Amino acid sequence: MKFTASSADLLRALSTVNGAVPSKSTLPILECVLFERVDDRLKIAATDLEISIVQRLSVQFEQNGTDAKQRIAVPARRLLDTLRALPDLSVTVTTDAEFNVELTTDQGRYKMVGYDGGDYPALPSLDDAQTITADSALVKHAIDKTGFAASKDALRPAMMGVLFQVRPDNATIVATDGHRLVKLVADGITAEEPVDVIVPAGALSLAAKAAGEGACTIRIASGYVGFDFGDTQVVGRLIEEQYPNYEAVIPVENEKRLTVGRDAMLAAVRRVALYSSSMTHQIRLALESDALTVSAEDIERASEAKERVLCDYDAEPMEIGFNSQYLQEVLSNIDGEDVAFEFSSPNRAGVVSPAEGADGEELLMLIMPVMLNTYA
Repeated sequence: MKFTASSADLLRALSTVNGAVPSKSTLPILECVLFERVDDRLKIAATDLEISIVQRLSVQFEQNGTDAKQRIAVPARRLLDTLRALPDLSVTVTTDAEFNVELTTDQGRYKMVGYDGGDYPALPSLDDAQTITADSALVKHAIDKTGFAASKDALRPAMMGVLFQVRPDNATIVATDGHRLVKLVADGITAEEPVDVIVPAGALSLAAKAAGEGACTIRIASGYVGFDFGDTQVVGRLIEEQYPNYEAVIPVENEKRLTVGRDAMLAAVRRVALYSSSMTHQIRLALESDALTVSAEDIERASEAKERVLCDYDAEPMEIGFNSQYLQEVLSNIDGEDVAFEFSSPNRAGVVSPAEGADGEELLMLIMPVMLNTYA
């Protein structure tokens, strides 16, 4: 195999698939990317056996006496580091029957040894899949708004993914780690037949990075889900677990409503959180009719902070505590000028949403409170 391509184009393609290359593996070939000629395009693939990424790139192929359909696995780290160190110029990649790989530019020559591509693990097939088509930007938006709340606890495998419940009229997308929950209802993602799947958060993160313009085709088959963005495809193994009954934990009777400027509150929480305990990250919200007081204290370091933020609150005064890191993440993922909080009591979850919802979607976030310390 011999082809010529721009080093910048090759680097972008490799950077995309590198998300599926494990940093260390008991199978050395998994630390490689697979090069394969498909018609007149270069197919670059990587997998860690849970997530696979395929990128197709237009290059200029030449014949050099080897099989045009030869597949070769190339060490990913060395190839990436080489391309990153090069300026944007033309690179010729040559492989031979002994799986030697040589990069040639007008500045130099770089040689490494690859593996037989025939030994590379087969990528999942999504033939006869159930298909969902949506705008790529909407798919990325849905992932960005929910994926951050997925759990990282391997003892709760179902919550390490994001639940997709796709129906003919809309999709409900849910993520939770037990401390916060996000529920997004998106009108622009639909399926002819109902679909309920749990997609690993890691696969979704890579899909969001790969999303471009145009349509995204989502395929579900044989325990896998694939996100096809045209030249890029991300495939992940579905989580075959029972997702928790998230509706049961969303409070429905919340008589206390707080409306506050999102940017002002987020900035205050970020500043005050600098003075919270490094162990608990606890922050206190004191709700009054015209102002919200945000405060924190670190007794061990004899430090404290307090700020007042103008707000609209229509119930009796109340104090409630939250983990400042979780509160910052929730506020950061709310769009719009104002954010609305709904409470029932200091020991019940707070419901957070944009004060004015966006067209075509309903976004609801839940954040669990923490027990307040006794400081005044």
